[in-house]
Amino acid sequence: MAIKIFIDQGHNPSGVNAGAEGFGLREQDITYNVGAFLADILSSNPNFEVRTSRTSPEQILGTSNSTSLAERVNMANSWPANYFISIHTNANENPAINGTEVYVYEEYSQGYYMAESILNSIVARVGTRDNRVRVRPSLYVLRKTQMPSALVELAYITNPSDAQKLKNDQYQFAYAIYEGLLDYFGLR
Repeated sequence: MAIKIFIDQGHNPSGVNAGAEGFGLREQDITYNVGAFLADILSSNPNFEVRTSRTSPEQILGTSNSTSLAERVNMANSWPANYFISIHTNANENPAINGTEVYVYEEYSQGYYMAESILNSIVARVGTRDNRVRVRPSLYVLRKTQMPSALVELAYITNPSDAQKLKNDQYQFAYAIYEGLLDYFGLR
């Protein structure tokens, strides 16, 4: 039986729950593309079944931040997915801050070990800085999903070097997440 992966492409293209911006890039565009690439890659492997939160770059989920987040979680829970991955880019007022981190609900859980595999794979393939797996039980999508979940902050859209990677290496980020999942599931 295929492993059901729900990919949440963080943020809306405009309006409510729109994402961060930096260096002419928009978080919601990057997360859509990386999620679409990841869905295509996973779909080509018979071990996986996949759904995404946004089926087009223009799709808006919800009418507020809270309803947007709730809609994403409800889609995953009602499927029901076996695993949930939310894709984001990070931002900071200090442009020197850079790297990849992955947030989870609790330490030493299935989500935590999946997050470790994803993080290690992104750092190895894309060359971002390892900012570790971090526990953030307050994050709605981690708190409300009924399956192991991870929120991946690919890189900092506000850092010049990371922004270049986010612009040019979107497929590589997606493939790295895929490789991390293969490692986690013992499929390579």
